[in-house]
Amino acid sequence: MKVAVVGGTGSFGRGLAVRLAAAGVDDVIIGSRDEQRARAAASELGSDRVTGAANAHAVRGVDLAVLAVKADAALDTARELAAPLDGTPLLSVASAFEVRKGVGAVPDPEARSLAERVQALVSGPVVAGLHSIAAANLTEEPPDEDAFVCGDDAGAKALALELAERVVGGRALDVGPLATARALEGLTAVIVNLNRRYKGHAGIRVTGL
Repeated sequence: MKVAVVGGTGSFGRGLAVRLAAAGVDDVIIGSRDEQRARAAASELGSDRVTGAANAHAVRGVDLAVLAVKADAALDTARELAAPLDGTPLLSVASAFEVRKGVGAVPDPEARSLAERVQALVSGPVVAGLHSIAAANLTEEPPDEDAFVCGDDAGAKALALELAERVVGGRALDVGPLATARALEGLTAVIVNLNRRYKGHAGIRVTGL
C-alpha cells in the first residue's frame, strides 16, 4: 500500500506515519505545504519507507491519501488538492469542535460532518475514521483500542480499514455510511473531555462483537 499523509508534520500525521512505517506499509509519504519541512520530518523518522513531499506531489499516485491537517485547515486543503487527488480515495481524520471555558469540549454545531463537507469538494470517495485515537497514543506502539471507519464507497472503505488495522492494537470496525462521521467527529469532544477530567489518554474498545 502507498499512503500519503497530508499534514504529516503535525502531531497526529507524524504519529500516523510512524505507525504505518512500523507496520510495514511499503511507501508512506509525509505531505506538507512546505516541501523542505516535509522532507525534514521524514528524515527525522529514520525509516526508508517514509519520504516527504509537497502536498500536491504527495497525493499523486497513492492508493489512499489521509487528510490529517487540523480541522480549521481541512476544507481549504481539500480544495487545493482536489485536482492532484484526481479521484484518489481520501481518509478524513479531523474533527471540528470547540472548547468552552468552564464547559469543556462541545461538538461542531454544523449539520454536516467535516468529512461530508470535504466530500463535496473532491471528486474521489471520502471515508472518515480514527477520530477516537489521540496523537499521543501513536508514538510508542499500536494503541490498545479499536478504530472506527465509515464511508459510502466500499473500495475506499476497505483501504481505510486496512490502514486502521495497521495502526491500532485492537480492531478496525466498519461503522456504516459517511453520514456516521457526524457521530465519530462528535466522539472526539467526548475523548477530549475525558482526558481533561481524568488526566489520561482515553481510547475506546467495543465489547460484544
